[in-house]
Amino acid sequence: MRPTRWTWTYEDAEGRTVAGDGTEFPTQADAEVWIGEAWHGLREQGAENAHLWADGAKVYGPLSLRPAD
Repeated sequence: MRPTRWTWTYEDAEGRTVAGDGTEFPTQADAEVWIGEAWHGLREQGAENAHLWADGAKVYGPLSLRPAD
């Protein structure tokens, strides 16, 4: 069965959870496109890393939200 709900969670530099907006995505691709467009704003809100979840199961993370050098 394919996941039906993809979500992101966020952490600050100390690994503490940073509140997200609760946006859900229908596919992994949609979630990944969104984070690629939204990471600047997330950084401004104190997020350093993101984790991708599919129906409550962690897919990957931490994904750094810092710009590449």
